[in-house]
Amino acid sequence: MSEYKKIFRSNKNKMIGGVCGGLGEYFSVDPNIIRILCVVSVFFGGAGILAYIIAWIIIPPEKEE
Repeated sequence: MSEYKKIFRSNKNKMIGGVCGGLGEYFSVDPNIIRILCVVSVFFGGAGILAYIIAWIIIPPEKEE
């Protein structure tokens, strides 16, 4: 059976809710780049805050091993 990636909020790369860390792990990019994009999007209409809060609610936390 083929495995597919699931998105989770990160426990390792966590600053506030782990959303940016989880997105960074999912897309294989540095989570700091995602964080910078979120902060920049706040200055362009404030959509970054709303998107972060929605992602924090929707994306499940990473399971402890």
